[in-house]
Amino acid sequence: MKIFVSAKPASKKDEVVQLDAAHFKVSVKAPPQDGKANDAVERVLAEFLGLAPSCVKIVKGHTSKNKIIEI
Repeated sequence: MKIFVSAKPASKKDEVVQLDAAHFKVSVKAPPQDGKANDAVERVLAEFLGLAPSCVKIVKGHTSKNKIIEI
């Protein structure tokens, strides 16, 4: 299953907002340096969906705020 995420790094808090069945807005505290924000997006989204972090993987958009994630 693929979902579409709009990421906001360096936010004040970790937060996930579900826009519809396949679109999410994810805010993370981690800065967009050395992949820290990408790791945080995967972790926060997995926690929101009730999955293990290893089940959530960014497949496209590693350097963009718009990402495609495979579950």
